[in-house]
Amino acid sequence: MGTITTADGTEIFYKDWGSGQPVVFSHGWPLSADDWDTQMLFFLQHGYRVIAHDRRGHGRSTQTGDGHDMDHYADDLAALTAHLGLRDAVHVGHSTGGGEVVHYIARHGQGRVAKAVLISAVPPLMVQTDANPGGLPKSVFDDLQAQLAANRSVFYRALASGPFYGFNRPGAEPSEAIIANWWRQGMMGGAKAHYDGIVAFSQTDFTEDLKKITVPALVMHGDDDQIVPYADSGPLSAQLLPNGTLKTYHGFPHGMPTTQAETINADLLAFVQSLPARGRAPAVALRAVHSNRPVLIRGQNIRTRSRRFSVNVTACCGLD
Repeated sequence: MGTITTADGTEIFYKDWGSGQPVVFSHGWPLSADDWDTQMLFFLQHGYRVIAHDRRGHGRSTQTGDGHDMDHYADDLAALTAHLGLRDAVHVGHSTGGGEVVHYIARHGQGRVAKAVLISAVPPLMVQTDANPGGLPKSVFDDLQAQLAANRSVFYRALASGPFYGFNRPGAEPSEAIIANWWRQGMMGGAKAHYDGIVAFSQTDFTEDLKKITVPALVMHGDDDQIVPYADSGPLSAQLLPNGTLKTYHGFPHGMPTTQAETINADLLAFVQSLPARGRAPAVALRAVHSNRPVLIRGQNIRTRSRRFSVNVTACCGLD
C-alpha cells in the first residue's frame, strides 16, 4: 500500500499486491478500493499482480474540493499506472469505475493496456438528452444530490440496503455485513467529492471514448440492475466497442461483484486468460448466464428499451 501525489497535489491511496500480469481495479461511486477485496485476493491467488486505488475524494485519498470529473479521474489513473510502470495491464471498472477505465484508455492511449472489463458500468451515457432519449431524466440525479446533501448517512444506508444489491427484491436475503461495509466505505470519503461525482457519472458522454478502444473488452451487466439500467448501458457500450463482448447476467443486481462474486470472478479470470481474437471482424456476443449459446451480431443494431426508476430512491425501491 502507498500513495502518489498528482500534478495538482492530490494524494491518491493505492494497494499493490503480488507479481505477474497486472490487473487494475477501479471502484464505483461512492466507494473505495476496499470494494474489490474479494477480486483482488482471488486474482492474487491465481498469480496476478493486483492494484486498486481510492479515487480522489474517496476512501483514503485527499478530500480535495475540486477535480471531481472524468478528466481528473482518468489523469489520476494514468499517473498511478505510470508511477508503477504497468504494462500489459487488464483494467477492470465497476459502475463509475467503468467510466473511468473507458476515459483513461481513450484519453491516454492503449500502450499500457492489454484488455478492459466494464462491470455494471455507466457508459455510454446515463442522463437523458435529445441524442439519448432512453436515458434517465436529469431530475433523477438532481434528487440523488439533494438526498446526499440532506443526510448522506441515511441516504447511503438506503442505497446499500435496497437497490444497489437488489436487497429490496421479493425473496432477497439482505446481508447486514455487506450493507455496513458499503456504508463504511461511503462515509470514509468526502461529501463534496460524492456530490460532484453524481454529475460526473451521470452526465459524461463516453460514446466517442468507447469507439477508440480496440483492445479486447468485456462488458458484464446484470439485467436487474436498478442503479445503471441494463438496456441503456451494457448492450450499447458493447456495440460501440470495436472489440467488445457483452455478457448478460439474468437477475443479477448492480453490486454483483459482491453478491455473485464466485460467478463474476470465474468469468473475469476466463476473459483475462483468453487469447486475443485475431483475423476476424469485431462482434458482440449476447449471452444470458446459464442460458444456451450466445448470439453473435455483426454489423447489426441492437434495439433496446429503457427501464426507468423513480426520482426518490427510497420510494422507488421498496424501502418506505
